[in-house]
Amino acid sequence: MRDFAGKAAFVTGGASGIGLALGRAFAAAGMRVMLADIEAGALAEAVAAVRETGAEVRGVRCDVADAASVEAAAAEAFAAFGKVHVVCNNAGVGGGSGIDDIALDTWRWVLDVNLMGVLHGIRAFLPHMREHGEGGHFVNTASMAGMNSGLGFSPYSASKFAVVNMSEGLAMQVRPLGIGVTVVCPGFVRTRIWESGRNRGERYGPAVRPAPGSAAEALLAQLVELGQAGLDPAEVAARTLAAIREDALYVFTHAGAEWRDELKARFDGILAAMDRAAGRISGAP
Repeated sequence: MRDFAGKAAFVTGGASGIGLALGRAFAAAGMRVMLADIEAGALAEAVAAVRETGAEVRGVRCDVADAASVEAAAAEAFAAFGKVHVVCNNAGVGGGSGIDDIALDTWRWVLDVNLMGVLHGIRAFLPHMREHGEGGHFVNTASMAGMNSGLGFSPYSASKFAVVNMSEGLAMQVRPLGIGVTVVCPGFVRTRIWESGRNRGERYGPAVRPAPGSAAEALLAQLVELGQAGLDPAEVAARTLAAIREDALYVFTHAGAEWRDELKARFDGILAAMDRAAGRISGAP
């Protein structure tokens, strides 16, 4: 998909961070934009800010963990724009649970938003894209945490691994329909994801904070610091638009040695295990 002008985009998590940056980038490319977010106040401010550029932009409150909410938001986009060509399943939350306190409510919350939210977006928009027959593109926001296990036993990593797999599988099946798929795997970006507990629904109970002085608390502090010094979300959006134009499946934002070494160690371990299974390593069982 190379021509954006006059087409429409739908972006979840659109009130801040990567979502808002995507909305701005689509608007600058001549698209009509529907920003969707669970935070009504922040959403109104985001819509007003993008609208100041002269773009046609609207907002709709949407809880991506709720399939009915996503379907209602999709219906508003169809009513406003007629046809939607780009769907960004971007909304996400950060949450840890470690091995010391496996909080089931935290796992349910993170998976409902980060994983089921992507599924709800695909389910709500794919039939529409197939019906209008003009092609389109899904952008699913994962993370480098979906490529390696550096965060340890984590609902966030588990959800992002799943989003990568979903995107790869989806891409194979929708390509014959003229629909592309891109999965965005950013490293540290300046977003408010570490404050995402502000939008944690009551049904998931209160957030479980790491014990003072614990390794989990130290890790969280380090991650927050790295995020605050991270990449500008606008750079992620620019790379994403380029990937849509090029029909590229993966977008990475960080490619330093430390990132590559983690991936190489994982992939090497997988291939070595396959070699053992094939009996190509001496002494293999």
